[in-house]
Amino acid sequence: MTDTTATSSNKGSTAANAKQDQPGAQKVVSADEGSTMSTLANLWPYIWPSDRPDLKRRVLLAVVALIIAKFVTVLSPYFFAWATDALTGEGADLPAFLVAPVMLVLAYNAARILAVAFNQLRDALFARVGQHAVRQLAKLTFRHLHQLSLRFHLARRTGGLSRVIERGVKGIESIVRFTILNGFPTIFEFAIMAAVIWYQFGFFYVVIVAVMIVAYVWFTIKTSNWRIGIRREMNESDTDANSKAIDSLLNFETVKYFGNEKMESERFDGSMAKYEKAATRTWTSLAWLNLGQSVILGIGMAICMALSARAVLAGEQNIGDFVLINALLMQISIPLNFIGFLYREIRQGLADIESMFDLLLVPAEIQDKEGAAPLKAVEGKISFKDVHFHYDEVRPILNGIDFEVPAGRTIAIVGPSGAGKSTISRLLFRFYDVTGGKVEIDGQDVRDVTQESVRHAIGMVPQDTVLFNDTIAYNIRYGRPDATDEEVREAARMAQIHDFIEKLPDGYATEVGERGLKLSGGEKQRVAIARTILKSPPILILDEATSALDTHTEREIQSALDEVSQNRTTLVIAHRLSTVVNADQIIVLEAGHIAERGTHLELLEANGLYASMWARQREADEAEERLRVARENDELGIVTRGQAADYVPAK
Repeated sequence: MTDTTATSSNKGSTAANAKQDQPGAQKVVSADEGSTMSTLANLWPYIWPSDRPDLKRRVLLAVVALIIAKFVTVLSPYFFAWATDALTGEGADLPAFLVAPVMLVLAYNAARILAVAFNQLRDALFARVGQHAVRQLAKLTFRHLHQLSLRFHLARRTGGLSRVIERGVKGIESIVRFTILNGFPTIFEFAIMAAVIWYQFGFFYVVIVAVMIVAYVWFTIKTSNWRIGIRREMNESDTDANSKAIDSLLNFETVKYFGNEKMESERFDGSMAKYEKAATRTWTSLAWLNLGQSVILGIGMAICMALSARAVLAGEQNIGDFVLINALLMQISIPLNFIGFLYREIRQGLADIESMFDLLLVPAEIQDKEGAAPLKAVEGKISFKDVHFHYDEVRPILNGIDFEVPAGRTIAIVGPSGAGKSTISRLLFRFYDVTGGKVEIDGQDVRDVTQESVRHAIGMVPQDTVLFNDTIAYNIRYGRPDATDEEVREAARMAQIHDFIEKLPDGYATEVGERGLKLSGGEKQRVAIARTILKSPPILILDEATSALDTHTEREIQSALDEVSQNRTTLVIAHRLSTVVNADQIIVLEAGHIAERGTHLELLEANGLYASMWARQREADEAEERLRVARENDELGIVTRGQAADYVPAK
């Protein structure tokens, strides 16, 4: 049997000290590099799950079917030999109903069919067990990815992660199926075959067969190990090409804006060229591997059959024995070829789950303390007490930030780009932990309570709203998945988007497209506001929620935000100062320090950083307003575009 399956590599079966956050979850234990048995030990709790007696019964029944199939497989060549003896008149001492050659031929083929039937029954019984293991480990990895920090995800490519999980899941399936379902049974079959050959033909035949098997396995392992680097290079090229493709498609508009379709195609083709080269080497080396295996099998079979032929001529064996040794050797060649295939599939599976296990080894940077309790009786008071933070020690972001947001009040944070405004919201959400000081909600340090309860208490309307590629209703309901249709509609009304949705052909069932690109910026912001309203949190963060919008749309969105923030503790991180003039207090950040604080009027009177920022923004807003009015008047024929710069609207 010639194998046409490309091999793979294994850097190790290193797994993770991670676990599922669910009842009956199993740990994935770290293993020594290159240990297949350690990997199987990691997988075993998912194949023999303590909370699934039905799957355990399937495993036991599969083992019974497997043993029966192997015994029938080993015994079937005897019917062939007996049929041959019956045809040559040298029949063995058999029951009368089996003496007829036709009956022996029928019995031989019936045994072969029976062996196949039990093997297929084994596969059918084990299918649900294997798929359960695949599903549980895939879920474990997916959950672990969501537990990793924002820092990790900002440094990784989504396309590469999805490819790692995809290959890892397939690798798990290969290891489960080929090692447990086929690997151990094949070794069992070899043992039975050796015993039969020893009994029927003597020890010398067993020695020849053993040497053939050892040579075959040695050659297979040495050649497959040589091909490891080729497979790893192919995997890396495949991951790189997939990452580039997904990254390019996610940024489809940017590619079009700059007319860089050709450049993107060339980048993708460069990765595919490396993949092509590695894949070609993989299949070429596989051809040499299969040829070498066939030579070893051929030599072993030729020696055994030559000895049997010599014994037949000497009268020591009959024709049936010659046919039997040939049939037994042919029977051995099938699992022996399968051993090569099995070894390569296991190595490939280990290589494919290598990166998946590496992901599981990445520790969650932000973790709940042992025994952490949920946030208690949230009123909404926020306190930053001497907060220090840095992403990198050589570049501090926040230096001794102290401020308080009383429950139900609105505090705005403004400042130049890079001052640390958005970092404050990330610390409050516990995307990162402070490196000094503490952040409190209602007097409780956010590090002492569960992350889930902290994030449940906070609603966010971000600057760049990214929607799921699903319906408008799904994206609004994401704020509270158990909300009724009427509650979704009410949230949309409060966000001033209900009327727009109703005018769409599919209404709330309208698909928003990848990242919500079928909607305008203002429409996406309103959807974000609606899902925050539906969440109904006591604390609201508006992280530059209108900075990407034009002045006209900003004013419309701002009225919806003002309504949402009523009776809620609101932290406004603003780029446009016009959106924070009514805040109870405005905090001005500069280089990680609080430079100024006060109301809008107090800060203007201080004539400091805030006042200069306000003056610059007023100039920019007035220029934008003049241009907008000029365009409107140009359409009416009142003023030409050339006069637009001189047009100043009445105050």
